Amino acid sequence: MDAETYVPFRKSAVVSLCAEELAGGERESFLEFAKLLDALTHYGFHVRGEALLDAYQMVDPAEDVRTVRAVTAVQRAAARQAVERELIALAEAAEFTLIESSEIQRAFDEHSLVKVRLEVDDDQIETALFFRRGVSQRTERVKSLFGLRKRDIEFTSYAKVLVYIAFADSAEGGAERPRRGVLLKLFQNVPADDLEMLYPNVRVGMRSVDKLLIGVPAVVSGIIVVVTKLLAALGPLVLLLAFWLGVRDESVSLNQASLLTLGAGVVAFAGYVIRQFSKFKNRKIKLMKNLAEHLYFRNLDNGPGVFHHLLDAAEESEVKETLLAYHFLCTAETPLTAAALDERVETWFRRRWQMPLDYDLPDALRKLRSLGLLTEDEHGALHVLPLPEAKQRLDTQWDNVFRVPAAGAAVSP
Repeated sequence: MDAETYVPFRKSAVVSLCAEELAGGERESFLEFAKLLDALTHYGFHVRGEALLDAYQMVDPAEDVRTVRAVTAVQRAAARQAVERELIALAEAAEFTLIESSEIQRAFDEHSLVKVRLEVDDDQIETALFFRRGVSQRTERVKSLFGLRKRDIEFTSYAKVLVYIAFADSAEGGAERPRRGVLLKLFQNVPADDLEMLYPNVRVGMRSVDKLLIGVPAVVSGIIVVVTKLLAALGPLVLLLAFWLGVRDESVSLNQASLLTLGAGVVAFAGYVIRQFSKFKNRKIKLMKNLAEHLYFRNLDNGPGVFHHLLDAAEESEVKETLLAYHFLCTAETPLTAAALDERVETWFRRRWQMPLDYDLPDALRKLRSLGLLTEDEHGALHVLPLPEAKQRLDTQWDNVFRVPAAGAAVSP
């Protein structure tokens, strides 16, 4: 598997793993440092999330939330641009990777685990963004030949898939509220070949095998019905038509028995047509049921809840990356360059956990610099403050977050 930037451990696990490598006297100090870092990071994402949810409320208003004033079309368009920018930034911060359109097209072309063929009506879609995180190879046993044969299929699976769909605004909703806005969903354990199922406006089509399963029996039984029922009933009508056209000289009379036979043939043929139509509809309903069940158990969150999920994931990812960078810089025997630090972290995961990791070092260094904990000398070596000084620096920043001036004191601009 290709290395990912996502660190597949809980934040608490990363803290514990780093603390275990420290001497007994430093462990408690490192745990306090981790709590301060977590608190500052959490507050930053809280502020960021409030602004994002305010913008999202303009784009996709909740039914149970009232607004103070009407939102204009210009404000809604600006809010939607802000939502899309922040969504992409948060997805990247949470270690999601944008899925290219070629991969989605391949999902339409390849056979999926759910035996359906899908078509997408994208006339009303303006923007479609798909993101993935956590790639793995899985094996699943599937049935074939009406359940008589079972075989194992290996496929690529994504632990989480984020879907953002923006629709074109419709005038039917009026100026204050568009008829359609955006769709935001989060799924889990999605096979790579099933990405097309995540579109909101897919139509279930019949595969070739489904058409054969319905068409072949229908043709055979149809021939039998026509030969045994309908032709015998239509015989007198055919002869009568031939007499009217001058092809036959002998006249034909339709008695009560002939009419009853004709009626029975027509009823039999009509019943056959209705049965075949019912089989087709039932087959399509079964395919739609399979699709609905497939999506139901994979759906994690919708709408604003997806942003809460992303904010939590991005916050946790930032804390983990920053802690790893600080820990390995503190414990290094000699100063490390950025490249050496990156290699050390990735080697640690590879040797200890047998997992490839593409460590996102730039984000970690940016966070340490913003907190005033990191400096770089003229040789490119990185230096961080010792634990006691680092804790003091973070504690001062945390105290200043909710700093309230005393009554009557002048407020600095």
